[in-house]
Amino acid sequence: MKNVNTYHKLPILDGLELLNAQNNTVSFPYHSHDTFNIALILKHTFDTKLIDKHLHAPAGTLSITNPFEVHATPCDWNTGNSFFTFYVAPDVMKMINKNKAVFFEEKIIYDENLFKEFYFLSQNFENKTYVEKKLLQLLETLVVNYGKSQNFKNKEINLFARFLDDQITEKFSLEVSARSFGMDKYKFLRLFKHETGLTPNNYVILKRIEKSKILLNDGFELLDVAIETGFYDAAHFSKKFREFTGVTPLQYKTS
Repeated sequence: MKNVNTYHKLPILDGLELLNAQNNTVSFPYHSHDTFNIALILKHTFDTKLIDKHLHAPAGTLSITNPFEVHATPCDWNTGNSFFTFYVAPDVMKMINKNKAVFFEEKIIYDENLFKEFYFLSQNFENKTYVEKKLLQLLETLVVNYGKSQNFKNKEINLFARFLDDQITEKFSLEVSARSFGMDKYKFLRLFKHETGLTPNNYVILKRIEKSKILLNDGFELLDVAIETGFYDAAHFSKKFREFTGVTPLQYKTS
């Protein structure tokens, strides 16, 4: 069965979130997270496209992206990809690293024992006390063996992104946005992507989805969230939410 994805939110470690994706055929467009993404590759090669490289993680490895690191994940539309992702808050990693920021330069971790430990944890995440204690141990091993004590060298988001932040709930128009800066849409698109690593359209959608997660966690209904975050309707909202997160808003809300 394809696209059997489940999302889980645990009230531990600054809000640990988990995505269990089985035979997922829906590719993730360029986006970023405010967390470390630690993905266990369970079946088939897992591809990650960064701004400057294309990585291939075989089954049995860990694939890591740093907070705010722009990436895309193309999935095999025929067979699908299976993976289990831990979304870990930066403050947790910083605490483990003696209050120093952490950066993973090595994105694909070939460590059979560490993979097995993470996999066992992924199969027993219902036991919150056990998960918290064991995950802290595994993250410490990951940081000590593969991490660096430095911040992710993310491009500073300046004028264009701040402008769009004020337009998140409005109907987005590339032409109108470009005219606001006295330039054509092609130049605006090129400069915006250089500044953020994302297209203006993907940036707007990503910000809308980030806001929608907060509203969903606060108990708002799907239609209200869709309208509040600038989507056409609940169907359009659900489609885009799943495209960027791997699950529907309802799955996320009830997880």
